[in-house]
Amino acid sequence: MLTSLLLRPAAWLRALPSQCAVCRTWQARRVCAACLRRFARTVPRCVRCAIQVPEGVLTCGACLRHPPPWTHAVAALDHAYPWAKLVADLKFHERLDLVEPLAQRLLAAIRERDAAPPELVLPVPLSRARLGERGYNQAWEIARWLARRLGLPAHADWLVRVRDTAQQMTLSQAQRRTNLRGAFAVEPHRLAAVHGRSIALVDDVMTTGATAGELARTLLQAGAREVRVWVVTRTPRE
Repeated sequence: MLTSLLLRPAAWLRALPSQCAVCRTWQARRVCAACLRRFARTVPRCVRCAIQVPEGVLTCGACLRHPPPWTHAVAALDHAYPWAKLVADLKFHERLDLVEPLAQRLLAAIRERDAAPPELVLPVPLSRARLGERGYNQAWEIARWLARRLGLPAHADWLVRVRDTAQQMTLSQAQRRTNLRGAFAVEPHRLAAVHGRSIALVDDVMTTGATAGELARTLLQAGAREVRVWVVTRTPRE
């Protein structure tokens, strides 16, 4: 038994108790069952943009008036307490221990709301400068965790950010769209591999959908058959 655990360090690390990232009690899981029951309740969401909608509504009014370029979206949680803080900790404070509990919530939502699997999983890319500063891409960490469990191929470098842009969180909705115009491309050697495929685009959070929209248009222009969007959290519409 001991030999087996030593050969598989991840197994014994997972068996050790840790503090719940939300309530700080000592638990076997990084987010405890009590916090999941309290803060991770399933709510009805628009099938196109994953915003919360009233019970029985499939598509929100905004998506009926102006459908996004992707076919449908899945979000696990609202970008609110405590998930907004956990996403920020993962994104800006090197809290890679939070990848699994956040990705687990997204996996559960995907299995509930996205019956037909895509053929390929791609993360929202970072610029080289920002990747160098941060040392990792949180969207890729989530994407590859999901892909392993769904048995799907995933690639970190098939989408590239060809132009560094201002932080989206500092901009208005109109400015976000302008800021991202022409910012992304499919890696030229991967154009044939993208053509005709159903692709899931993964990110940590969706706010206005400007980033997902620009990337979806980029993939569709490269010949992708469809693009869907998977995000851990969705910012409620104001």
